[in-house]
Amino acid sequence: MTETQVETRTLAATGATLRYDIRSSPTDGETSESVLFLIGSPMGAGGFATLASHFTDRTVVTYDPRGVGRSPRTDGSAETTPEEHADDLRCVIEALGARAVDVFASSGGAVNALALVERHGGLVRTLVAHEPPSAQVLPDREAALEVCADIHATYLRDGMGPAMAKFIAVTSRKGPFPATWANEPVPSPSDFGLPTEDDGSRDDPLLGQNMRGCTGYRPDFAALRAASTRIVIAAGRESEGEFAARAAAEIAATLGTGLAVFPSHHGGFLGGEFGRHGAPEEFAKALRHVLDTDG
Repeated sequence: MTETQVETRTLAATGATLRYDIRSSPTDGETSESVLFLIGSPMGAGGFATLASHFTDRTVVTYDPRGVGRSPRTDGSAETTPEEHADDLRCVIEALGARAVDVFASSGGAVNALALVERHGGLVRTLVAHEPPSAQVLPDREAALEVCADIHATYLRDGMGPAMAKFIAVTSRKGPFPATWANEPVPSPSDFGLPTEDDGSRDDPLLGQNMRGCTGYRPDFAALRAASTRIVIAAGRESEGEFAARAAAEIAATLGTGLAVFPSHHGGFLGGEFGRHGAPEEFAKALRHVLDTDG
């Protein structure tokens, strides 16, 4: 088995201190053009431990996005935008001194990676954007955006439990949101084992920082088409009909590319992180196939 060395570095960015990890085998030496970024948002580096273990032949970089884990914000802002995340990613890539990198980006990370390619496509050779949850591209965009705004408002008003219950129900829902979505029954936090009492905290990065900025982001399709980056939009086989998978299908169709179908679900690469399991071995094989295939 190849021994992997992990080095953690710190980078001062505008409004945040970023921490990122570089995984390499002793034979890799310095980072090279084989660098593979694995990114999420708001999920940090810890969510990619299993997936990274399947790419010991490459230099793998993971990081905690601003406001998450080891990357505290220094600007006091309560929310963040894909543009800010894209600039953070640019800074990390440039700090590495690597040539164009490959990127696997999940969920909000996929939105941020699309924003990166729009602005700095020359830094990314291949982007695999897995289930970017952009409500703006959906046929039912108005209802979807209202639903996301309601989750954010619920969090600010009632706390994590009620807001997360709505989030789980929304993200697992099959099919579009009707205009009458507000008349539907409201899920109880206890249905999902979530706290029913409000502890007063409002520092959850998913519900507080990313909920509106990420889902409200509309890709610049002209910029994406003009970029030198090879863009692959992907979704999980089991996710068909769900919010993020529907958005992925719409983005792929607008770009004029086929949707890459990966094993498992939205978190198909997870191998027990956060108590969730996908099909990480099969997922890693599918990802490697995409990265190793030209065109």
